[in-house]
Amino acid sequence: MYAKNPESQKTRPVQPDKPKQTRSQSDSWKIYGGGLLLAALAFFITFQFVEPAPPKTLTIATGNTDGAYHHYALAFREEFARYGIDLDIRTSAGSLENLQLLSDPEANVQIAFVQSGLPKPAASEDLLGLGSVYLEPVWLFSRVPVPSGKLKDLAGRRLAIGEAGSGTREIALQILQDNQLTDSIEQLPLGGQQAIQALSTGQIDALLTVASEKSAVVQNLMNRPDISLVSWSRAEAYAQRYPFLSRVNLPEGSLDLARNIPDRNYQLVAPAATLVARDDLHPALSDLTMQIAAKIFSERSLFSQEGQFPSVEFLDYPLSPEAARFYKSGPPFLQRYLPFWAATLVDRLKVLLLPLIALMLPLSKILPPTYRWTVRKKIFQWYDELQLVDQSATEIPSEENLELCLANLDKIEKEVKAVEVPLGYAHELYVLRQHIDLLARQISVREQILEKQRLAQT
Repeated sequence: MYAKNPESQKTRPVQPDKPKQTRSQSDSWKIYGGGLLLAALAFFITFQFVEPAPPKTLTIATGNTDGAYHHYALAFREEFARYGIDLDIRTSAGSLENLQLLSDPEANVQIAFVQSGLPKPAASEDLLGLGSVYLEPVWLFSRVPVPSGKLKDLAGRRLAIGEAGSGTREIALQILQDNQLTDSIEQLPLGGQQAIQALSTGQIDALLTVASEKSAVVQNLMNRPDISLVSWSRAEAYAQRYPFLSRVNLPEGSLDLARNIPDRNYQLVAPAATLVARDDLHPALSDLTMQIAAKIFSERSLFSQEGQFPSVEFLDYPLSPEAARFYKSGPPFLQRYLPFWAATLVDRLKVLLLPLIALMLPLSKILPPTYRWTVRKKIFQWYDELQLVDQSATEIPSEENLELCLANLDKIEKEVKAVEVPLGYAHELYVLRQHIDLLARQISVREQILEKQRLAQT
């Protein structure tokens, strides 16, 4: 203690502090913990705006099970399963019914195959185009001669034009009306296997269908010697009149080289099969649908070149933002390098980055100076006490007061020893202790002088 025997203070041993939770650590937690709490609060608030995770199930509307739409939907199902997504296939009468299912929120259908050129449903504002995926010709099969290659040769005959709700029926009615043959040809609502059976038994004279060359209807009828495929002699005129139609060539032997099917070149017209989606389809699933469509439909086929599909052509609905990005830049950046679900998670959480960065930048500038100020304040606050003691010893230089000043310094010394600061600030703490010791020595010298003066007087 400074109050007695100041000379002994020079040689007193320094006792090491016992290990304990430092006050500096506590201060650090208070300051930086507050910053972390603020960041966590910002994270929580921003998280409310994060998009939900993509669903694990998806429903696609196709057509009957014999058609190409259903065949390709099975391929989609297999690809989606690789990403842990279950694709439910909803069969229907055809493209018109698909549009009705797609436009009805209660039907729970998110994607559908739709023939181009069909009238839009009443609630079409909720629908977006993903792309056209292949050309599907209009096939006209007949058991009676059609020498001119024109529909007028079927006047007075019975023609199957597809089931109600099918795209075949819509295009058949439009072509018949524009040729002014609506009243001249008997139209029967038959399609698929029913139409094949009716044509085979002579219940109808001709059959019109919109289908892929791989469909069961086309494969069946192209192998029938008693049934002929009709070449559209005015295919170019139809393609010019209807923007959703293209003129395509079916080369001799293209379906079967060994049996030379067909036995000559045929001119056909073809709308496009398109993928249409609801506008509330999760963006990640929209991206994935585009990638799968490119994998399935980009190969060369009988009526398309390699890489021609999927395409933005022949769409009847606005292009979805995800599809537009895909056609411009390909798959999303993250999905090129990360698994689908990991890329989706990162993409969802990116909305958190900007506010967190905006918060962390000022905090990174504010918190370190605040921490430094807090630590130094614990050291510098003792200099106020030292100044008061020094001032008291100078103004009242009595033995009693000097002894009281030394007692105060001793108290300050003990309290300063209890102060814990990071190693980076230990120098300033030891300087403070040196100043305390220096002031104590000065007061002790004054006290010794006063004591000698008192003894000399006695």
